[in-house]
Amino acid sequence: MNVSPVADWWGTAVSRIEPDVVELRGTPVEDLIGAIGFGSMIWLMLRGERPDERQAALLEAALVAGVDHGPHAPSIAIARMAVTCGVGLNNAMASAINTLGDSHGGAGQDCVVLLDEVVTRSAGSAGPGPAAADVVAAWRTRGIRYFPGFGHRFHTRDPRRDPLLRLVAAAATDHVVPGDHLRAALAVEEVLNRGRSRPVPMNIDGATAVIYAELGFPAPLARGLFVLSRSVGILAHAWEEIGQGRRNKGPIPPSVRPTYLG
Repeated sequence: MNVSPVADWWGTAVSRIEPDVVELRGTPVEDLIGAIGFGSMIWLMLRGERPDERQAALLEAALVAGVDHGPHAPSIAIARMAVTCGVGLNNAMASAINTLGDSHGGAGQDCVVLLDEVVTRSAGSAGPGPAAADVVAAWRTRGIRYFPGFGHRFHTRDPRRDPLLRLVAAAATDHVVPGDHLRAALAVEEVLNRGRSRPVPMNIDGATAVIYAELGFPAPLARGLFVLSRSVGILAHAWEEIGQGRRNKGPIPPSVRPTYLG
């Protein structure tokens, strides 16, 4: 084994690569190929252990749900525009992924932070309701108007929400996950809807945040996992756009002239 200051500089427990050897988290890659799903592989690489079957299924469900939301999503639109400019698929995907910031793509991470606060405050109490009210009030005091993981600019009720929450509820009933973050999210939803005529239901970011938190992923990884999920849709749209043959596609059709504000 080569031990030197340079080797130590790049020391890693994620993989071991030597001549004729590829090990990922201590397992030869030849023992993983054909024997593990991609969701389980993501879990293994991030956490150094394999999930059980139910944990893997829950993670897969969240990853599938976030794959695409059409050109309404800036990341998808940018991928399609970028690929018409003569760049490769990798450049188009990178351009799209680089837009997944705090406003578009980061809500899941922020929602985990929100739910963590509720779970921490409600520890030892009869339920998360009072803690949810306190946390919502505290966030509003800080000037938070739009709560991450709740409401949607396009859907009155996000169609991805209920299937995901049903899976979490079943997993909690079977003691696959604790259920604390699910209860916290539903409590926050209830608080946000008090006195409202137009509901603000949990959205995809909230539902996937519940799953990632219930599975024990730290808040920053909620964003990283969303990036992995949305990359699939980004690739599909970029590839479709290549087949449509447009060149230098802009964000609006050429017949539309932007309003001049001078």
